[in-house]
Amino acid sequence: MSLFAIGDLHLSLSADKPMDVFGPRWKDHVDKLLEGFACVGQDDVTVLCGDSSWAMDLAGALEDFRFIHALPGRKILLKGNHDYWWTSAVKMNGFLAENGLDSISILHNNYYPYGDAAICGTKGWFYGETRATEHDKKLMAREILRLEASLKAAGDREKYVFLHYPPKYGGYVCREILDLLRTYEVKCCCSGHLHADSLRMAFNGWYENTRHLCVSADGINFRPCKIL
Repeated sequence: MSLFAIGDLHLSLSADKPMDVFGPRWKDHVDKLLEGFACVGQDDVTVLCGDSSWAMDLAGALEDFRFIHALPGRKILLKGNHDYWWTSAVKMNGFLAENGLDSISILHNNYYPYGDAAICGTKGWFYGETRATEHDKKLMAREILRLEASLKAAGDREKYVFLHYPPKYGGYVCREILDLLRTYEVKCCCSGHLHADSLRMAFNGWYENTRHLCVSADGINFRPCKIL
């Protein structure tokens, strides 16, 4: 059993949502995803680091979820900034059960065991290049609570964190997130969100004893990145 991660599938199988805005490498990206997931076995786990579907609600996301369900292995989803279909955990779990999408789980204020390790995470947040507004601070505080709830729930297990927003990129560091990673001795942190020219600012490497990986789909050639 192996653990993989990939972010930003940006599926829109029930609507016409061109991906040209993200650059030419997104041409035929659904076919590229199918080819990329050939490296994943039926006993493996893949964490999807947000922005899985462009749909505006769960009903509109059904075909995208069916595509994800058909991919090999177990899939664990967390929220991205474009996942407008995202609602409460109760409603999402009910939707998955009603439609027989039993290979998909939601990562939200919880964790999932992976052998002796733990899969933890949340969407995250960052202030970017501008001064943080009160709204930004409120959103950050909420995401910190969610991430810490996930980490605490994991107990003494070795922890692996999955986010949508990168806590470090270019010259920016999200101190609030990074402090939690250090406090809970997180082994690896995977994130997505960055595309096209922004990928040049992605940080891949070690920072304060945590390995950081950018797993945006176009940054890893639409092939899930093996973590464990």
